[in-house]
Amino acid sequence: MVSLLICRWCNAANDLQNTYDNLTGDVLISAGVIAYLGAFTIAFRQACTKDWSKLCKVRKFILTLGDPIKIRAWNIAGLPTDNFSVDNGVIVDNSRRWPLMIDPQGQANKWIKNSEKENQLSVIKFTDTDYMRTLENCIQFGTPLLLENVGEELDPSLEPLLLRQTFKQGGMDCIRLGETVIEYSSDFKFFITTKLRNPHYMPELATKVSLLNFMITPEGLEDQLLGIVVAKERPELEEERNALILLSAANKKQLKEIEKKILETLQSSEGNILEDESAIMVLDSAKIMSNEITKKQQVAEKTEIKIAESREGYRPIAKHSSVLFFSIADLANIDPMYQYSLSWFVNLYINSIHDSNKSKILEKRLRYLNDHFTYNLYCNVCRSLFEKDKLLFSFLLCCNLLMKEIEQQEFMFLLTGGVGLKNKYKNPDPSWLQDKSWDELCRASDFSAFRGLRYSKNPFHISENASEWRKIYDSKEPHNIPLPKPWDKTLNELQKMIILRCLRSDKISPAITIFVTDKLGKKFVEPPPFDLTKSYLDSNSTIPLIFVLSPGADPMSSLLKFANDKNMVGNKFQAISLGQGQGPIATKMIREGMEEGTWVCLQNCHLAVSWMPMLEKICEEFNNDTCHPFFRLWLTSYPSPKFPVTILQNGVKMTNESPTGLRLNLLQSYLSDPTWEKLLFGVCFFHALVQERKKFGPLGWNIPYGFNESDLRISIRQLQLFINEYDHVPFEAISYLTGECNYGGRVTDDWDRRLLMTMLDDFYNPDIIENPRFTFSPSGNYYAPPKGTYEDYIEFIKVTLFLCTMEAHVIFGLIALASLHKYPVRYEESMNTVLVQEMERFNK
Repeated sequence: MVSLLICRWCNAANDLQNTYDNLTGDVLISAGVIAYLGAFTIAFRQACTKDWSKLCKVRKFILTLGDPIKIRAWNIAGLPTDNFSVDNGVIVDNSRRWPLMIDPQGQANKWIKNSEKENQLSVIKFTDTDYMRTLENCIQFGTPLLLENVGEELDPSLEPLLLRQTFKQGGMDCIRLGETVIEYSSDFKFFITTKLRNPHYMPELATKVSLLNFMITPEGLEDQLLGIVVAKERPELEEERNALILLSAANKKQLKEIEKKILETLQSSEGNILEDESAIMVLDSAKIMSNEITKKQQVAEKTEIKIAESREGYRPIAKHSSVLFFSIADLANIDPMYQYSLSWFVNLYINSIHDSNKSKILEKRLRYLNDHFTYNLYCNVCRSLFEKDKLLFSFLLCCNLLMKEIEQQEFMFLLTGGVGLKNKYKNPDPSWLQDKSWDELCRASDFSAFRGLRYSKNPFHISENASEWRKIYDSKEPHNIPLPKPWDKTLNELQKMIILRCLRSDKISPAITIFVTDKLGKKFVEPPPFDLTKSYLDSNSTIPLIFVLSPGADPMSSLLKFANDKNMVGNKFQAISLGQGQGPIATKMIREGMEEGTWVCLQNCHLAVSWMPMLEKICEEFNNDTCHPFFRLWLTSYPSPKFPVTILQNGVKMTNESPTGLRLNLLQSYLSDPTWEKLLFGVCFFHALVQERKKFGPLGWNIPYGFNESDLRISIRQLQLFINEYDHVPFEAISYLTGECNYGGRVTDDWDRRLLMTMLDDFYNPDIIENPRFTFSPSGNYYAPPKGTYEDYIEFIKVTLFLCTMEAHVIFGLIALASLHKYPVRYEESMNTVLVQEMERFNK
């Protein structure tokens, strides 16, 4: 019988010999990874281990790393399957220092909770009242402990624990925490996690813990999203796969136990083993079990391969969605309020799987799902972005999805214009071509796609054809005219934007709009207007709603009106402006709201930084059992790095800025107000104009004024009052109230006041009511539509005004070149913002 196991034991002996051969290299690389690389990104880790492996081979150290059985158990417990995450697991398992895991997506939390669940894991936060008592109990009784959501500093009382400063007392290992001496169990395990994306830990702390970067990788997320979509689309397939994974892990574990049992039997047997009947029986049963398990494992592995092949059909949507997640994850580098959790993203992903069009043809089904999820994500993210970042987000989304088609060096040049030494080539025509533009064109010609642009045998280079290139510089719409031949055909759209960047950077924003429209569709450059009702429907009693404030924006009027529509007025709506000493009052209001089902609004959270940890603790306690279904918590805050990340990630975020562009500005006003006709259209148009003129700098207004939604609302209410009270519209009275009081109350410059009243005269006059096609501009393209229903006006704003956006300067009373003062600012802001993201990505 022993002879039948010769093959297995020979293989085991060979494996053992390989392990011994590799021991030196394994120990060396493992020690380096565990000691130094925990906090670094996947790219840096791979580079280091690759270099170290080369050095080991040069010095003839052999190495191989990993315990497949243990790694499979970690994967079952929730650890992502990619190599980066597995490395993290190895470090946590082997490090001599307690791990502090940077875990913004909660992957480490999930893994630790699942893998240590059977060992009676305790979970605490610094804000827990009994956190020290729980800590002491775990240390004493040897149960694992997870400390969640720490900040950039740890409690000083933890220092003896972090340094493992144990000592003997009465023959027992003990540790001192503060003034208390407690028994220290060798079975105790301590895990620490933070949700901060980029925490800054002092060196004194970093040397006491094992810092680990647990941010999810594209490969790890892709695998998770693949599992989700297959579970929803082919549930029987995913169930069978999960069962096989568990079976495979159990089989391997049993084989290991059988081998261990055989070794113990051989070791304990005395004399001739062939005469030891009990040993023979053990070996016989072990052989039978081993054969059965081996056959089961072979069948399971074949089935697993077939299932994997079927799952691969859904890989494209998982890969696409993974790109989308990292596009929004990078937004936190732009503004600290742009935080989105993985669970929020996954819920949106699942909703799209349910809501998108179905098809039995897999390619069609994936296309429907791709389109639905991409646009659904765009709409949900856009409502939380400031206007200046919405087109930028569309551009980033587009570039990330097309990353394989884009040359990274060209993309970086579009952002920066490149860098170089002093240009040795002479400017061919300084009369129109600025030296800065010429320098950038020369640097661009170093790329293969632009070779010959500066000078070559190519007859169409700039040096000898400056007049042809000047047409682009002089054009009112340089982004719409073709480049000189052959460049118009040889360059792709992104490369043409590089030329535009060099010659006319003021038109990059319109060019980006065209680029995104061409690649993703028109709807990705038309952010949905602010819709408080939709945001409310996306929330529940456990999810806070957060208004991210901007200068001049006040959401309270919209919120009060919405509360009135929902019959949440009087005692059902409580609001407080946070500041010094207001924390306890706010806490009491929230507690009462949770019980009674009222709405609570906490304004200006950025002014109560010290109270934010308490707000975070309160929000973490929200659940369906403790919160009345009608309860809602509304928060308003200017962007602040101190605003709790967990609230931002899990809450419904909204911005209530004036939209960018006359059409969207006007559309929001009409979507937010009563359904009447021409005068309402006129005052909304006027409001959109005064808002948009701000974008032209000193050409728009001599002084930048903070016109906002409240000016429009009070003007509309006064207009409604006068129309209801008088038989004839008192234009002089409503013009005075709107122009001199509501909007004019902000105006301090006499010329600006004169301009404001002149503009208002175009909208408050009898002709707008009597003339069925009263025009606001000389071209006649901007006019008040005939009297109609509310829906007619909305359709007119959406469709007709979209067609005349290219001559928008006309309605402002400005010349076409005024846009030169508008777009460079937006271009610089946008490109700098993208550059921040790219630098962050490069440094990961």
